[in-house]
Amino acid sequence: MEQSKLKILNTLTRKKDDFQPQNYPVVTMYTCGVTVYDSCHIGHARSLYIFDVMRRYLKYRGYDVKFVRNITDIDDKIINRANELKTEWNALVDKYIASYQEDLASLSIDKADFEPRATENIPDMIKYIEALIKKGYAYPAGGDVYFDVRKFPEYGKLSRQNIEEMETGVRIESSSLKKDPLDFALWKASKEGEPSWGSPWGKGRPGWHIECSVMSQKFLKTDTLDIHAGGRDLIFPHHENEIAQAESYSGKTFVKYWIHHGLLTINSQKMSKSLGNFVTIHDFIKKYKDADLLKIFFLSTHYSHPIDYTNEKIEEAKKAYERIDNLMRKLEQRYGARKAKIGGGTGAIGHFKQQFEEYMDDDFNTPRALSVLFDMVSMCNITIDSNDKEKDLKLSYAIEIIKEMADVLGLSFLKKTPTTISDDEITFQITARTAYKKQKNFKEADIIRKNLEDKGIILEDTKEGTTWHRKL
Repeated sequence: MEQSKLKILNTLTRKKDDFQPQNYPVVTMYTCGVTVYDSCHIGHARSLYIFDVMRRYLKYRGYDVKFVRNITDIDDKIINRANELKTEWNALVDKYIASYQEDLASLSIDKADFEPRATENIPDMIKYIEALIKKGYAYPAGGDVYFDVRKFPEYGKLSRQNIEEMETGVRIESSSLKKDPLDFALWKASKEGEPSWGSPWGKGRPGWHIECSVMSQKFLKTDTLDIHAGGRDLIFPHHENEIAQAESYSGKTFVKYWIHHGLLTINSQKMSKSLGNFVTIHDFIKKYKDADLLKIFFLSTHYSHPIDYTNEKIEEAKKAYERIDNLMRKLEQRYGARKAKIGGGTGAIGHFKQQFEEYMDDDFNTPRALSVLFDMVSMCNITIDSNDKEKDLKLSYAIEIIKEMADVLGLSFLKKTPTTISDDEITFQITARTAYKKQKNFKEADIIRKNLEDKGIILEDTKEGTTWHRKL
């Protein structure tokens, strides 16, 4: 099987690199997951969703993707939140892991092949830290263990900063136990009453950065990952520190392709509970009922760029979704029972598929890929009312291609909306309306249309009769 012509904007090289996994067709992919101390918000949703789309597209292109997404279930934020709520830290963790899994389900995002929890892998982290100490890259100090940044000459290569810039421009966690302010914790001694695990340096817990280095290499069974992904805010210090740890440990390149998504704002402001603009995934689903609207909003901006969330943009996404859904209902009613001959209906339809792949091969360019889907919708709507002799072949094939594209993008159409009126009743009302129109009794015909609309049923008259769909 031939490799795709995929190019990825690699944060490490600052350019679009040809994607060539180490052991084709296998692709090893790791993404930084959530820290479970609060409900997931729509910023998390962007990260979870866009990396799911990348995994889907890689699979669509024939790659065998091994995908790991971790869960950070021990961290200062977790301990502080548990203390604030006067609850046990592990009870807090269990609550928000359950909430996180509900969010993934509501977004229809597939589980990773492995979703390791940090607390379940602490023995491996201790061995890793011991090896770093033995190699001279780390040192114990007062129950803590720190990574000696100046022992790793390439420190800063991902964020393109030098040591002097880091010392003056970045807030560093201070400690009198460190040799250098830039040194970061691999192991933290636990304070009284805090969760702790035994170690050669006393009771404590792992630092945040060591978790990802250890779990990514352990569960993907390699020292060098093909893809490591996360938010732009993780480049420094988190991903920079991961590189320092992993490459000092193995002596090999840690990651071939670093992928980072842009951050999300709300009405041009950073999301914050204090500003009252904190939108959880649960809040969104409760308000709009359909996660696909959020997905279309995300797809409309390239993953590497920042994105600004507004109610107006979600309404635009809703109209865009309805446009595709309406077409799919028309096509399904006419051609859904038929099996399209893949390879038939080529020409214009085949060209759309090719164009979709070309845009996705260009660093997962979802805005342009989405535009192909809308161009295809327009073409199909024109074809439906045309006298094209190959109309049936083209449109039945179009259903398959749209479903294929939608599946790559994690979108679903033709969903049933709960309603008080049955399909049979709708069909009966449409038949009655058609009879009234033939009698030129347009007043009664309009009353039926309005009554159905009030119940969320939208009618559309075409040359071949009346079609309907349920309103979102």
